Amino acid sequence: MKKSLNFLFILIIFPFILFSQDIELNLFASGFTNPVSIKHAEDERLFVVERDGIIKIVNPEGSTNTTPFINISSRVLSGGERGLLGLAFHPQYISNGFFFVNYINSNGDTVVSRFITNPPNSNVADDTTEEVLMTISQPYSNHNGGDLAFGNDGYLYIGLGDGGNGGDPGDRSQDLTTLLGKMLRINVNNSQGGNNYAIPNDNPYPNAENPNALPEIWASGLRNPWRFSFDRDTYDLWIADVGQGQIEEINMNPINQAGINYGWRCYEGNQVYDTSGDCPDDTNDLTFPVSQYTHTTSGNFKCSITGGYRYRGTAQPALLGLYFFADYCSDEIGILENTGGAWNMTFTEQYNGNGWTAFGEDVQGEIYIAGIDSGDIYKIVDANLSVDENSFFDVQIFPNPATNQFTIEITNSLLTIETINIYNLQGKLVKSISDNKSSSVKISTIDMSRGFYLTELISETGSKRTHKLILN
Repeated sequence: MKKSLNFLFILIIFPFILFSQDIELNLFASGFTNPVSIKHAEDERLFVVERDGIIKIVNPEGSTNTTPFINISSRVLSGGERGLLGLAFHPQYISNGFFFVNYINSNGDTVVSRFITNPPNSNVADDTTEEVLMTISQPYSNHNGGDLAFGNDGYLYIGLGDGGNGGDPGDRSQDLTTLLGKMLRINVNNSQGGNNYAIPNDNPYPNAENPNALPEIWASGLRNPWRFSFDRDTYDLWIADVGQGQIEEINMNPINQAGINYGWRCYEGNQVYDTSGDCPDDTNDLTFPVSQYTHTTSGNFKCSITGGYRYRGTAQPALLGLYFFADYCSDEIGILENTGGAWNMTFTEQYNGNGWTAFGEDVQGEIYIAGIDSGDIYKIVDANLSVDENSFFDVQIFPNPATNQFTIEITNSLLTIETINIYNLQGKLVKSISDNKSSSVKISTIDMSRGFYLTELISETGSKRTHKLILN
């Protein structure tokens, strides 16, 4: 389904939201109710999870299917930190149609289930195929975690908070006999011990030192790992753990390192919080964050980190390797960059009214972000691809909208166009013309789909100008 002309007109007038000199946000889709997760199924669609229990499909050009992918709202207790919270597609989804969800049921407990889409390329899943893998009792209404993701090892990882209230009153995160406050790792391709899953052989527990530890546990000492992700290049696990009163933290788990203890409630970030419980005698037994920030960092009040992704796409080389995250209260997007082995953190400007709750990665590795308050989804783009209406050379593009052909003409006779790059709405380069050395160029669009494009013009002096283009 194509976007309406009215929506295209909105994009033309207000195409980008400027944050800094490094990144911008491109409005990609809107109209969602409490979006909390964005995932892909190894194709060009994006699947947006709404907290109330609905998953919707967003097509490559940004339109949203009228019929939901699945609606399990009747099974979901939603509100606050409760609801349908996580989604993960099986690594062989294109052949088996298996996908997994994490939600809070009517009793207030966490449920991890499998559903089936048949055929897998269908836009509608079968809500009668639910198979419950685990149900985990939640003592309070908050700190449910809820994210799901498959690692490159083929196992399903599940993030669970400490059970809620404040300060982990049950000291659950350090207790290996409960799943709360942990990162879990299970094999969904087999069954074992009466469960609809099995325990990977290289999970760290139980062993002689921890015979009572639950075998599903992969890592411990987490407060509320609301969102986590895998680096698609290194396969490392990145966990953003929501802090208690002062510190928000970002943890990195090398994929081959099991049994890590991230320290909560003994430590909040790298600062002592409460060592009255079951804390290790030696801090060398703990792993502290690769980076953290306080609620007053950069002057804007912060309160809750939303984890994102390291950029591993190809369309925006300047973003390569950057880890993106956000804060729910300040509406800032944070960036971690590794320089000389150290992680340096910066924040964008605020964009109030969104309430950032989720990042997503499409099949090409491009990154998106969703606001639970605005209901909008934006694509993160390199600011160098932005549209600068204050040109430093005068250009005309006509006709625009175009059909089969359009002309680019520089009206300044002292300059010529050397390179023309045309990008689609997702930032992918779809056409490039080099060594042109002309002030007027005719470009055929017969091989291009209808839609919205950005045309980047580079003069022989290196000056750049980007214009919007619509193809009918």
